[in-house]
Amino acid sequence: MIFTKKANILQILLLLLVLSSCKQKNTAEAKAVLKKPIETTLIIQQGPKLTAAYIKSKKNSILNYYNKTWPRESANGGFLVAKNGQIIYEKYEGLANYKEKSAMTSTTSLHIASVSKVITATAVLKLVSAKKIYLDQKVTTLLKEFPYPDVTIRTLLNHRTGMRNYAYFTEKKGIWDRHKILSNQDILTIMATKDIDLEFKTNTRFSYCNTNYAMLALIIEKVTGLAYKDAMKEIVFKPLGMTNTYVFDYEKNKLTATPSYKRNFTKVNLDYLDAIYGDKNIFSTPRDLLKFDNGRNSSKFLNPKLLKEAYIAYSNEYKGTKNYGLGIRMINWPTGKNFYFHNGWWHGNTASYVTLPEEKVTIIALSNKYDKRIYKVRKLAALFGDYPFHLDDNEKEE
Repeated sequence: MIFTKKANILQILLLLLVLSSCKQKNTAEAKAVLKKPIETTLIIQQGPKLTAAYIKSKKNSILNYYNKTWPRESANGGFLVAKNGQIIYEKYEGLANYKEKSAMTSTTSLHIASVSKVITATAVLKLVSAKKIYLDQKVTTLLKEFPYPDVTIRTLLNHRTGMRNYAYFTEKKGIWDRHKILSNQDILTIMATKDIDLEFKTNTRFSYCNTNYAMLALIIEKVTGLAYKDAMKEIVFKPLGMTNTYVFDYEKNKLTATPSYKRNFTKVNLDYLDAIYGDKNIFSTPRDLLKFDNGRNSSKFLNPKLLKEAYIAYSNEYKGTKNYGLGIRMINWPTGKNFYFHNGWWHGNTASYVTLPEEKVTIIALSNKYDKRIYKVRKLAALFGDYPFHLDDNEKEE
């Protein structure tokens, strides 16, 4: 009997040793995706130093726009405009936490909603670059439960899968108990077992769908052997020096994360969809997103050929200027001028990320109090290039 107990203890210790070794191996493999350490300072400096005269001329125009858009200090969040990785203008105002009356600062991490998709897509492209996965690889080769045989990583990235939005099908009776927190794995299991059919045949048209990016997060986990939050830290956040960026963990962060609010500062409570990541649930700051943008557009960090594929317009079934790449929205005008951006909204959080690779310009606006004016910052692109936006008009924003 004593011998058996000792044998069991030895088996348990051996198992713990093996698990520890596997975890270390997975972490090492995720780090190996980066191949070599990145010098963040080299990425941030994306061009020649701006002159004082240039900064002053642009800053005055941006300030006028900001004061007109958010008069009487009515903004509640962070705003930043930069060129060549150098900040021309930034401002943080309002309250990070209304109950505590804590001020918004440059280090206040805010929920960036669907702007998270751009970062998830970048992590996927890093894994493609490392030959861990391939853009046209079938998802069924990675996620064995996955029920749609024609869906590839590329069609997940460009929203051409035909999958249905998890926020809608989990509302149907008998599909999910909304008193229980939904996970990414739960979404996959539901699609595999509850006969959730495709909305349309894969790769026949575009339909923006959060489910695509929830599945990409599971693929990142499968390939790296790490939780999504840890994989994103190793692949993107750490190498780019994004020190105030993290993936929201429902259990660990629900009481400490910056809350979100309606227009009147009524707090928006978390619900059963708040544990899903990949499509949303990254918290960040304008300064960290500037680091991300400069890293994403740098050959030191991301393979230029892969990045070029991200900026291709994939949905051309219908004539129009609006389109989608691999994790990035775009407007393609007949003149040949292209505009790249991604907006976000979740609960009371609104976010806008604008990247102008040709001009090396980054425009970021984040708010944790619902504010559609955030999306208007795209107009500032007209200060830096031949973009048909007008700072004084009242165009309808998406």
